[in-house]
Amino acid sequence: MAYQQMLDVACRGRGTVEITDEVARIVRAAGVAVGVVHVFVQHTSCSVVLTENADPSVRHDLETLAARWAPDGDPAYRHDDEGDDDMAAHGRNILAGASVTVPIANGEMRLGTWQGIYLWEHRTIPHRRRVVVTVF
Repeated sequence: MAYQQMLDVACRGRGTVEITDEVARIVRAAGVAVGVVHVFVQHTSCSVVLTENADPSVRHDLETLAARWAPDGDPAYRHDDEGDDDMAAHGRNILAGASVTVPIANGEMRLGTWQGIYLWEHRTIPHRRRVVVTVF
C-alpha cells in the first residue's frame, strides 16, 4: 500500500523551513505501521534535508558553508537568468539533495532525538515550493 500527499511550503527567501510536523501528519494519515516515508521537493533551487532541530545555529552555519561551496554571483557561472543567486541555488540543490527517506515503525517516523526535516530554500527571494510526501 502506498499513500501520497503534496505539501505547499512558503519560503521567505534563503533559509530553512521545518516541515517535520506536516510530514508526521501525513505518515499518521497513511496508516502504515512499518515502512518508509520519502520526502521529495519538485524544484532545482531548494533542497529537502534532515538536520539538527534543537539549535538553530546549526542551520545558520549550514548557510555559511553553502556560501563557501556555491557562492552567489561567481563570474565563472554562465547561468544567471534569474539573478546572482540562480546558479548558486542549483549548485546547492545538487550538494544538499532533493529528497530524504525516513523509516516508519509503529506508525511514526523513526527520527533521532535531534533530527528534523527541513525545506532548505537556496534562492534569496520568497518562493512557494511543492513537496511530494510518499509513504510505503
